[in-house]
Amino acid sequence: MKNNLSFLGFGAWLAAAALAVALALVAPNDSSVMGRLPAFMSQTLTRQTVAVPEGLPSDRILALITFQRGQRAQIESWIEGLNLRNDPNIDWVRLFVRNDPGTPTGRSALENKLREHYPADAERARLMPVFTDRADFVRSAGLNGTDQVSVVVVNRQGEVLARVEGQFDPAKAQTLRETLQAHHF
Repeated sequence: MKNNLSFLGFGAWLAAAALAVALALVAPNDSSVMGRLPAFMSQTLTRQTVAVPEGLPSDRILALITFQRGQRAQIESWIEGLNLRNDPNIDWVRLFVRNDPGTPTGRSALENKLREHYPADAERARLMPVFTDRADFVRSAGLNGTDQVSVVVVNRQGEVLARVEGQFDPAKAQTLRETLQAHHF
């Protein structure tokens, strides 16, 4: 009886290992994809509707993502550090990911607060509030959390090709630039 149990345990282990190998062979093996930006419809603060990610303006775009009000300084460090306001070679957008308040009135109130903080049309054209479940967004995009800003390079399929977090850093910026400029594989 003891030998039968041992054989059954080995058989179960062998079946599990075979299943794992089979799944590894049929699953996509693109190690350069770090996550996937969820598909959603949004409006910039200038009320231009955008389907993300397929409606983004280029094949690769830089997305600066905030999750909390106090992260504005970190995002500004990236905008200044990468000279985004003056460099027409980098397509970029700011995503304000917030938990969905659940009502059009609640979403409108949050959008109005953003408009108060960003009165210039040039800034508003790049700002997209994203009302969703933040935890689901973070998990899907392959991010580490909401404590710091995330800056990602995304393609039109929503694949996150590069990701950095926190304050601007020249080495991190170089990684983003290289990914933005790399040819599609």
